[in-house]
Amino acid sequence: MLVVRPAGSADYDALMGLAQASGPGFTSLPEHEPTLRRRLEISEGSFSETLPVEDRWYVLMMEETDTGQVVGLAGVKAAVGLKRPFASFRRMTFSHYHVSEEAGSHRNDQPALVFVNECRGWTEVGSLFLKPENRVGGAGALLSRSRYLLIGTRPELFNNMVLAELRGRFDAQGKSPFWEHVTSKFFGMDFESADELSGKGDGQFIFDLAPHHPLYESLMHRDAQAAIGQVFEEGKPAKKLLEREGFQANGLVDVFDAGPTMACQRDAIRTVREARMTRAIVTAEVEGDPHLLSTTGLMNFRATRAIAEPVEGGIEISLETAEALKIKDGDPVRAIL
Repeated sequence: MLVVRPAGSADYDALMGLAQASGPGFTSLPEHEPTLRRRLEISEGSFSETLPVEDRWYVLMMEETDTGQVVGLAGVKAAVGLKRPFASFRRMTFSHYHVSEEAGSHRNDQPALVFVNECRGWTEVGSLFLKPENRVGGAGALLSRSRYLLIGTRPELFNNMVLAELRGRFDAQGKSPFWEHVTSKFFGMDFESADELSGKGDGQFIFDLAPHHPLYESLMHRDAQAAIGQVFEEGKPAKKLLEREGFQANGLVDVFDAGPTMACQRDAIRTVREARMTRAIVTAEVEGDPHLLSTTGLMNFRATRAIAEPVEGGIEISLETAEALKIKDGDPVRAIL
């Protein structure tokens, strides 16, 4: 059985393994030991509520209960853009007019990218990565939706607006066309160096070096134009999962690879909206359909997808499911009924 649980300091080796498997462009998961160890410390402080709310970054691990193997992770940042800029490009259209007696009137609309620092204080869901061999049987949906179940346990700890950044398009050689043809000209370093620096938490260099004047799309290489707002191939399932939850592209794209930013109001997120508090009824055998289930607390948060049967007074679950969630008969649970 797969269960999603809080990450802790003992997960360093597993986290590094996921970082190595995630490939280029996964900015929030750098192959850098001090950064990853610090990430786990922050996660522990977030779940234990010893960190200020705005500093919290909850890291979730997906684990196979039979083997203890970690096969994926996801994360929730309580707030972005407060202590470091949340840099993006906003897609805009500049309309140019010319009116004269000789030439008449002419209008020329020019799509362009404008550097912005928006979404201050918004909650971010991200760091979603699942090992390729485990992307079956609804594991990706469980991992993705566990973030919203977490938010739903204590909504007041999270912003009214929630965003997600998706990795942009990369070519067959693992290169970002947008970076190669546009942004690299301003940063004076290769993509891997910029990505690593950003992943270590130094976002100020982006604000300092990124172009602060409009970038007209018509002046860009056609491959760069085609990449704007697009998602890399392996990220398309994640985009669909976001759309099912109610997220929509909000016109912002990533500075490095031009991947889209998607957003949704916290209380409008499908999983947040549909999860209901109920009571666990642990039985020897359960017949029914798979349901998304989670615990009700922050520190001991756990989520899984298992056969369960809503009945009068609660929801029937198996002993295996109860053990995965670390709950007992009669305990409260949240479920998508």
